Amino acid sequence: MDKSIFQPYEDDFQPYEDEIQALEEEIRLLTEKYEDIRQESTFFSNEEILKSIKSFQRETREETKGEASPSELKAQLESLETDLSFLIKFTGFNFTSHSKKTLEKTRNRTVQRHRLSGKCHSLSFQLEFQLLEMQDNEEVSAVVSDLSIIMESREDSNVSKFVSSAEERGDLLTFFRSLSTYAEWYEHRRRTFLHFKAKYPDIVTLPEGLWGDFIILRSPKVSGFELMIVWKIHLDEEGTTTPVLDLLPKVPEQVLEKRMSSVESIPGSFRSALRLFGIEAAIENLIKVLASEK
Repeated sequence: MDKSIFQPYEDDFQPYEDEIQALEEEIRLLTEKYEDIRQESTFFSNEEILKSIKSFQRETREETKGEASPSELKAQLESLETDLSFLIKFTGFNFTSHSKKTLEKTRNRTVQRHRLSGKCHSLSFQLEFQLLEMQDNEEVSAVVSDLSIIMESREDSNVSKFVSSAEERGDLLTFFRSLSTYAEWYEHRRRTFLHFKAKYPDIVTLPEGLWGDFIILRSPKVSGFELMIVWKIHLDEEGTTTPVLDLLPKVPEQVLEKRMSSVESIPGSFRSALRLFGIEAAIENLIKVLASEK
């Protein structure tokens, strides 16, 4: 059959086919743009999440009729609030903001820029990094690069070295794991200092406040007799946290002349007590001995 017979009809449909193709291309571009906008999302703080939950609770009460009772919805929402509170207390992490922007997206490759801030116990931090996700069949791999970390305690040389090492390696997992342990010790030291200051206000002094790394025990009976307990929290470049405690005595000359041997043995006895009884018990015992010293 002569195909030229249908040529006029094909020519008539050509404009429509061109328009269809143009519409399909426009739909594709709009879809990509929507995807970019959707992915440039921001995670809200825990306070904002709780407000949203309560707002959702009010809206749901108005919209649901016969599907679920208000008491059931309230129980579910209270359960969510409890879970959120538990996670914050259990991990110590409280993320206040998070945003991401898609820089590149193909079928098997996605590049995003992330910004994240929050606190771990009392230590604040800010992160910015680039995440490359690649998919090979059903396997997905991710690579972190351009990692930048800001921490309020970075003036500590050990913390600074660890942060620089984490940035260089792009090791987010080690950073978060190590930060959790370090911040937990940091908080434990603060609570311990606060406890002894409140319990023995006439003996314990905190020259640098609760966030300092030493306390001073002053004898209430021997003027000028002081013991300084130094409590450093060492964080190495690999992310290992180690508490380091020592004792430095300050003894008046007249006391030192009479009791040289007993004074010199105090630091060693304190270190032995640390190994045997732990930090709190060792400090408690030292305070009691100091209070009874004549």
